[in-house]
Amino acid sequence: MYRLFSLIFIFLLSVTTLAQELPPIATYTAKDYKAENQNWAISQSEAKFIYVANNKGLLEFNGADWVLYPTPNETVMRSVKVLGDKVFTGFYMDFGFWTKNVYGNLVYNSIAKKENIKMLEDEQIWSIIEIDGWVLFKSLERIYLYNLDSKEVKIIESEFRIITLSKVNDVIYFQEANKGLFKIENGVPKLISDHKVLRNNIVVEIFEKNEKLLILTQKAGFYFLDEGEIVRWETPSEAKLKDVTVYSAKLLKNNDYALGTISDGFILLNSDGEINYQVTQKSGLNNNTVLSVFEDIDNNIWLGLDNGVNSINSTSPFKIYNNNDFIGTIYASIVFNNTLYLGTNQGLFYREKNSKESFKLVEDTQGQVWSLSVIDGKLFCGHTSGTFIINANKSKLIFNKEGTWKLSRISDNLILQGCYDGLYVLEKKNNTWSFRNKITGFNNSSRFFVKYNNKIFVNHEYKGVFKLVLDNDLQKVESVSLEQSITKGLHSSLISYKNKMLYSSKNGVFLYDDKNETFKKDSVFSQLIDSDNYLSSVLVLNKSNNVLWSFSKENIKYLIPGKLSNKPTIKSIPISETVLRSAPGFENIIHLNNENYLIGATNGYLVVNLNKVVKSSENNIQINKVNNFVLDMPKTSVGLSTKKEFTSKENNFEFFYSVPNYNSTTSIKYQYRLLGQNKIWSVPSESKSVLFENISYGSYTFKVRAVVGGKLSNNEAAFSFVIDKPWYISNTFITIYVLLSLFALYLVHVASKRYYRKQRKELLEKANKELELKELESSQQIIKLNNDKLRHDIESKNRELATSTMNIIKKNDFLNTIKLELISGGEKNVAKVIKIIDKNLNNTDDWKMFQEAFNNADKNFLKKVKDKHPNLTPNDLRLCAYLRLNLSSKEIAPLLNISPRSVEVKRYRLRKKMELPHDSNLTNYILEI
Repeated sequence: MYRLFSLIFIFLLSVTTLAQELPPIATYTAKDYKAENQNWAISQSEAKFIYVANNKGLLEFNGADWVLYPTPNETVMRSVKVLGDKVFTGFYMDFGFWTKNVYGNLVYNSIAKKENIKMLEDEQIWSIIEIDGWVLFKSLERIYLYNLDSKEVKIIESEFRIITLSKVNDVIYFQEANKGLFKIENGVPKLISDHKVLRNNIVVEIFEKNEKLLILTQKAGFYFLDEGEIVRWETPSEAKLKDVTVYSAKLLKNNDYALGTISDGFILLNSDGEINYQVTQKSGLNNNTVLSVFEDIDNNIWLGLDNGVNSINSTSPFKIYNNNDFIGTIYASIVFNNTLYLGTNQGLFYREKNSKESFKLVEDTQGQVWSLSVIDGKLFCGHTSGTFIINANKSKLIFNKEGTWKLSRISDNLILQGCYDGLYVLEKKNNTWSFRNKITGFNNSSRFFVKYNNKIFVNHEYKGVFKLVLDNDLQKVESVSLEQSITKGLHSSLISYKNKMLYSSKNGVFLYDDKNETFKKDSVFSQLIDSDNYLSSVLVLNKSNNVLWSFSKENIKYLIPGKLSNKPTIKSIPISETVLRSAPGFENIIHLNNENYLIGATNGYLVVNLNKVVKSSENNIQINKVNNFVLDMPKTSVGLSTKKEFTSKENNFEFFYSVPNYNSTTSIKYQYRLLGQNKIWSVPSESKSVLFENISYGSYTFKVRAVVGGKLSNNEAAFSFVIDKPWYISNTFITIYVLLSLFALYLVHVASKRYYRKQRKELLEKANKELELKELESSQQIIKLNNDKLRHDIESKNRELATSTMNIIKKNDFLNTIKLELISGGEKNVAKVIKIIDKNLNNTDDWKMFQEAFNNADKNFLKKVKDKHPNLTPNDLRLCAYLRLNLSSKEIAPLLNISPRSVEVKRYRLRKKMELPHDSNLTNYILEI
């Protein structure tokens, strides 16, 4: 449900209207709580839930969401009172109580019906009070007394209309029209005064003051009842109250009086009867008719209106002034000569410091105001049009160059001012300040600058920090350098603090080191910058008390110098960004008085009282509702009290949670985690619910905690549940799966065993057949090889036999020839015989026969040699053949009919023709071919 936090402020709409600084107000409309407009009564439970009697029924507000419980008989609900775990309500023709069921929803129980109480026709219950174990229900005609223990019911009848029912110091008082004021003793009414004031005026409420009864009437003001005498209480607010019709009232815990009126809104009186403030529809209420007033546990004031509900954070340290008269966004403020000045984007406005009159424009200051400074007893205004000196409601333009950011006095007679286009010097002559010169050589915008150690440091958000060295007469810049020890940053700032220079950015606060001439990060000052909720790193110094301020999205921090040591103290004030709403980078705050500070904002200003900044009350988070559902099916509520089990399909959960904190200036965020799924807390979020879908089976615990004003809630709310396994992976089915798997494995084993046995048999048979075939083939191949070898041997032997035969024949012929020659010729034929012998020695036929036999013995050797060395001659091949037979030179010589020395020569020439390396052996080479 959408919750509208609208912080409402007071402004001057007419001459007679007073401009007030009001506490924050939260507004809730009928659209927010989804019921009807009128709200007749308000109460609160111990868990801090707010309950409202609405025309439509009973409203419950847990700090996050509104829930409507319609009136059982569909009539207007007029009264509500929470007692313990019961919410008592009264309406048309019925009264009773509501209790929460296991799902966190309220269920109605009718006392009137259960106890068979016959109510008067058209009777309605308008108020409920508890005392001493009895609950009193007041209609206009009766008072019903119901005992919580015995369930006994008593009825007090009246002759005339019963107007008021009040409890004061454990005594019940009521007013009966035309009769006077009664009290109830032992269940019986007793008249205590029939004074005409009490007979003729409507009594709204009865209080106790100074041990006397103080009676508030609707139109005649306050009266004391003292020993039967009626005495008027003359209050400082008498003039105001005489024209006001009071409808509801409440004595607050601090003894202030909260009054709800018919047409004048809400009025708060202090204990002395003075008006603290008044809130009307023009200044923040939904409606001017206040039907009920209630103070909750944390002192917030709740107003049930004729149209909506309002909550006033009466104890908030903040008071807020809204400038609906449109004075603009405040960029600077100052108190000077008991006058409060506000510099805005519309101009410079002023009013007397403690006045409630509206702000007025200082003459001729329309336009953007950037700064306000008191120098030399005069008020200087840095303006987009230049520099003004302000005197009461008058202004004097002393520098008409466009755009003055800031002014700083650097000597008795000189002021240095930063402008849009650099630095300028103002000079005091004859007690008058005027423009002297621009410092040449530097034209960058100079919103932040500090004079430090005879140098000028200028911070530019987009360029960084410049270090300037000026001439002695402040006429020109002699040198410019960019500081390298820090980085530039949006919304960064540069200030002087207690003779130190501080640079602040999102990365922290850096202190200038004089010795090393660099900036170094300071761990203490850096605590002022909240990087997680970063808004701006602008630091604002209140020179009157040396308090240093910083601003973030969820808090304002301030540093106080140490009183007994040099160690400062840093404190934090929780405040939501939506409340503060300052212009980022232009935050401003001034010290008003005591512990009161004024903070400029985009639509007015805030005043914070540090004395009222107290440690926040306990913030307890709780889970309000849990929904469970199957996808695409309706959601069902789940009981919150016990651990639940859900089926595997019911694995979608929606959790609703809240912290009943009604401080509208404090931000509330939530973190959650689902143990069993993750252990890490979620990122803080303003969402008040979370949805988990398709959660797997297992045990889970959902935990949620709140972050209120930057601090964790006191507790973690938890909800545990179990999602069962799907049926197909339940323990029973897992057992079945295991048994089936084992049986399947057994079947596979048996089948495999049979299969492999059969396969092995087939393989063996196949292998035997193949082996037989291979053996047969091998035998045939062996026989073939043996036959081929035998054939080859026979052929070789035949050739050898033929060769030997031919040699024998040839040698026989040769010998016969020699014999015949010797017989026929004698000595004269010796020469012819020698010639015949030589011819036979050189006969090439012998070589051819040798070659053929050699080739048969060593197939293709000579062809291989010829292919590798085509340049070899037949004689060379012949030598190769002899070497292949591993014959020595001495053995080769007679075969070639040459000397061994000639064989060596032939071997050498053969090496050269074969181009063998020097270290290669010729015989080995030929053997390896």
